Amino acid sequence: MSSNTIIATLLLLVSAIATATATGTIGVNYGRVADNLPDPTKVVELLKANNIDHVKIFDTEPTVLKALSGSKISVVVALPNEKLKSAAGDEAFTDEWVKTNILPYHPSTIIEAIAVGNEVFVDPANTNYLVPAMKNIYSSLMKNKINNIKVSSPIALSALATSYPTSSGSFKPDLIEPVLKPMFSFLQQTGSYLMVNVYPFFAYKDNTDTISLDYALLRDNKGIKDEKSGIVYKSLFDAQVDAVYAALDAVGFNKVKIVVSETGWPSKGDSDETGAAQNNAAQYNGNLVRRVLTGGGSPMRPDEPLTVYLFALFNENQKTGPTSEKNYGLFYPNEEKVYNVPLSIEALKNTPSEVSVVPVAAPLAAPVSDTDLGVSKVGQTWCVASGNVGKEKLQEALDYACGEGGADCRPIQEGDTCYDPNTVEAHASYAFNSYYQKSARMSGSCDFGGAAYVVTQPPRYGSCKFPTGY
Repeated sequence: MSSNTIIATLLLLVSAIATATATGTIGVNYGRVADNLPDPTKVVELLKANNIDHVKIFDTEPTVLKALSGSKISVVVALPNEKLKSAAGDEAFTDEWVKTNILPYHPSTIIEAIAVGNEVFVDPANTNYLVPAMKNIYSSLMKNKINNIKVSSPIALSALATSYPTSSGSFKPDLIEPVLKPMFSFLQQTGSYLMVNVYPFFAYKDNTDTISLDYALLRDNKGIKDEKSGIVYKSLFDAQVDAVYAALDAVGFNKVKIVVSETGWPSKGDSDETGAAQNNAAQYNGNLVRRVLTGGGSPMRPDEPLTVYLFALFNENQKTGPTSEKNYGLFYPNEEKVYNVPLSIEALKNTPSEVSVVPVAAPLAAPVSDTDLGVSKVGQTWCVASGNVGKEKLQEALDYACGEGGADCRPIQEGDTCYDPNTVEAHASYAFNSYYQKSARMSGSCDFGGAAYVVTQPPRYGSCKFPTGY
């Protein structure tokens, strides 16, 4: 055998071993919309104790970045949506932002990536600012010779127009040319990846008649066959991820990789939030961790290990909306586990498989539609109140919406269908959404002086149903 043949054989063997042993990455979103969380230094100790070495935050909070210094824990930081316009318009702004929020901490704090905005397309007013802001942030990094921080932006599954069958996934046409293609081109040119927020819980909750719980929780089931590709999907998570890969392929960007920037399952919810339960949350996160760390890539990208950030590290008591929003945490604020889920290969080795996998055969689930995948066919959005602005400001905005604004506030009157829960936040959310829908969801119609924001999932306050149009 010639030396060249031996070398080639060895290279193939090394490549095969690397592929066979490659594992995915599990990280955790560290949200802080709460008034009872541990000090960031204690949070870093908690992360280390649970072998979590990747974390994602939603800002550039100095106390968090300082606490992570020297920890060997990688962090994804964020530029909030409200700063997109400034970041897009003036590179001097991003120069200063990088100088203030990145340079003092990196590289002693390992900043892996910057998430520019979050689910930006939900508010069309921000869409045109996204790619210019990403480019300016990247340029500001380059000026400071920082070439090891990725620049990306998390998108929601509502950016998809088609998701079933999975292999026919496509993006909304009105987003493709103005923003998606330029963004994907930027990601490809800079060696970055697309961040995607994936929540099978929302799809299951609203479609329990067509989605089996086993399919949603990554438990044993017969799967759903994609007749076009021939792939049998064993979980809604894989189907959702591959729908995005198919959409990328359809616009000519099959080299762009995906990172799941958010996914999770709530341990508690309101009476109409079917599936929100502690055992289901443990099953979803436990099965997902095992699948990511031992199961290779998605069916369409089997050789590309998954990187997944669970949502979230803690239950957050000041989050607005339905009860589930406050109960996505893996840990209570006192650092006790909400349920026991292994978060690393080391922990998996010491965990009985039945803790993470329920080996119960399930009947074949019905085919999954666009709605099943949590994708609104018409891009439905709602407007809700922000609980962080205080009752006085909410009351002023509520009075305006029900008065001069012309919102339909009859359902929140005493004795009517949406009076309960009788809180300013719940009533303001209904009134704000009424105004927003009456205004045809026009840009700027969900603001109320900073007291409101747009969401992509139907709000839940008691049994009240929020309209989607008038």
